[in-house]
Amino acid sequence: MTFSPELLNEVRSRFAHVDACPFTGERIFFENAGGALTLNTVVETSARFAAIPDNQGRDNAASRALVDIINKAKKDLATFLNADGGQIIVGESGTEMLFRMIRNACMATGPGGDVIGSTLEHPASRSAMAHWAAHAGQNHILVKHDDHSGTVSATDYEGKVTPNTRVATIIHTSPVTGMAVDIAAISQTIRKVAPSCIIIVDGIQHAAHGGIDIRAANIDGYALSPYKMFSRHGFGAAWISDKLGILPHEKLINGPELQWELGTRDTGSYATLSDVVSYFEWLGSQVSDGETKHERIVAAGKAIHDHEKSLTDMMLHGTGNLKGLADMDGIGIVGGVDNPAREGLVAFWDEAISSADLVAALNDQGIRVHIRKADHYSGNVLAPLGQPDCIRVSLCHYNSPAEVQRFLSAMAAIREAE
Repeated sequence: MTFSPELLNEVRSRFAHVDACPFTGERIFFENAGGALTLNTVVETSARFAAIPDNQGRDNAASRALVDIINKAKKDLATFLNADGGQIIVGESGTEMLFRMIRNACMATGPGGDVIGSTLEHPASRSAMAHWAAHAGQNHILVKHDDHSGTVSATDYEGKVTPNTRVATIIHTSPVTGMAVDIAAISQTIRKVAPSCIIIVDGIQHAAHGGIDIRAANIDGYALSPYKMFSRHGFGAAWISDKLGILPHEKLINGPELQWELGTRDTGSYATLSDVVSYFEWLGSQVSDGETKHERIVAAGKAIHDHEKSLTDMMLHGTGNLKGLADMDGIGIVGGVDNPAREGLVAFWDEAISSADLVAALNDQGIRVHIRKADHYSGNVLAPLGQPDCIRVSLCHYNSPAEVQRFLSAMAAIREAE
């Protein structure tokens, strides 16, 4: 079910550049997997904190206020993630967060033993595992994902996990197929065989779609890229468990044992995380009677999922007299047409028109999508399908049925002109 027109207008009013690019004018933004739109509150918060000269850790009111803001942001993000214990840290990027967690997990648990991930994963986690497993003297095992469904399951992991599995990585949602993974089921499968395994999740693509429950997942690390969840570029965030946090890691000599953050961080980046969580809480209050912050955040995630599913169903199956992609001759859909794991993303190819030409033609009509090539970013998904590239149409909950209709109309016109 999509949002009501009234609620959708309220949602869209909270985001910057929702219907127009500051460089090219009016456009439909279907490139959310490459970086979501930014909340207006995040823009305002970033500007406000950029002007503050004070740093944390000083004996003055301004410094103490900054520390309070940071602590609030960490608490807010932990609530958003439904994390029990552990700590929130920030760093250079989501990719860097994955590398740091994986590096320290591998080096602390080696040499010997296995580390395990899947072929569905983004190169951020796969590269980190390959690099640090080699340095730690560990055996890097890759679980093959299902090419047809575009996802990976607990059953796929089951045959690869042994009592000697030291570190495991899981991707929560693929940025190429758009399919979500049941991280709780995979974690449970791993812990039945290797209970002390360090389990690290790449949540970068999934976060904008809500529905994160670290407590239920029983994992040790979860990485985020805030610019993909309505915040801004320039930093990454992660939650790490106490078990992962206490492992040997880079820190200042004689500093706190659990300290993972290095150097003075930007208070404004933390503050924008509170803006994001506040937005989810507001949305949850519009679609539910949730009494607690957590209940409202959960309700927001469910509403986002339902709205985005309605949009992707419309894109695949059509609406009114407009054909959907699944009904257009010569269109192939990555992950299949009716896939319950899909999260706001449709990746496809056209047998008659090159992906590059189709992306350019859509852009000429004010519809921004993206080409994914069988390179080091997406070859793990596209090469087994025999596809050199595909078009990725990535939606978010602020997108509208009218925008999907314009996309389908544009597709029909472009294909007819060929």
